Amino acid sequence: MTQSSKRDFLAIPDFSAEELYETLDLAARLKSGEYAERPLAGKTLAMIFTKSSTRTRVSFEVGTFQLGGHALFLSSRDIQLGRGEPIRDTARVLSRYVDGIMIRTFDHTDVEELARFGSIPVINGLTDLLHPCQIMADLQTIRENLGRDLRGVKVAWIGDGNNMANSWLNAAYRFGFELRLAYPRGYEPDAEILERARAEAKIIVTDDPREAVEGAEVINTDVWASMGQEEEAAERARAFEGYCVDDALMERASDRAIFLHCLPAHRGEEVTDAVIEGPRSRVFDEAENRLHIQKAILVRLMGQQDGDPG
Repeated sequence: MTQSSKRDFLAIPDFSAEELYETLDLAARLKSGEYAERPLAGKTLAMIFTKSSTRTRVSFEVGTFQLGGHALFLSSRDIQLGRGEPIRDTARVLSRYVDGIMIRTFDHTDVEELARFGSIPVINGLTDLLHPCQIMADLQTIRENLGRDLRGVKVAWIGDGNNMANSWLNAAYRFGFELRLAYPRGYEPDAEILERARAEAKIIVTDDPREAVEGAEVINTDVWASMGQEEEAAERARAFEGYCVDDALMERASDRAIFLHCLPAHRGEEVTDAVIEGPRSRVFDEAENRLHIQKAILVRLMGQQDGDPG
């Protein structure tokens, strides 16, 4: 099932700023019910998971259904990738069966190879390098709370320079907002992604979370030991001592600041229970927005032959 003008969404810079705003606008219309079309009728999304998931699986599966399509869950135990079949072969075979692929895995190069050899759209549901769908949901949440123009927003990232930090850098690169990153030495984000973002946005790097959050309007963090890093948990807990987002840290932020977390959260480690349950927390709105933004991405990539979201 080939498409004449295939587009992929592997990283936020795959779309122009204009296209990203259009996608965010479409997500808002989907959330409000203004857009109620079913452009995926008769179409199937293959969902490949080599990492476990709650929000990614449920939001993509429900979203595909709500758009009129069908989603197939494929774990590494269910398909031949788990027995050593080359990714390029899987890409070419699935391209004959389905209309799009979403993959959540470890190595980002696997996603790039899947997109290179597949003739249908590929969506990055998460890799160790990037988590673009989550950041798009975060941006939708920011627009709901702080205004539709993202250029003037000040975002603080507290913690590991992981796939979330890299994707925040990609978002700053595209939208031009100010991004402050606070992380201990040895836990830096990807150097190439960081340097590219600095060419288009104000990027502040510090090892002091208090400096990063001063006057910021979005405070964001993630677990200190991500999936696959469980053996490093004790070492990382020592390295990130002082990086917990608590009430005292939030007091340094702007009066209109919101708190975001991609979940799952380790309460009492990277964030206190008081903050995640507090009045500034938007983590469950953010989680809901995974559904709406991913529906918008599905419409753009799979719902229209010309890429027009309608």
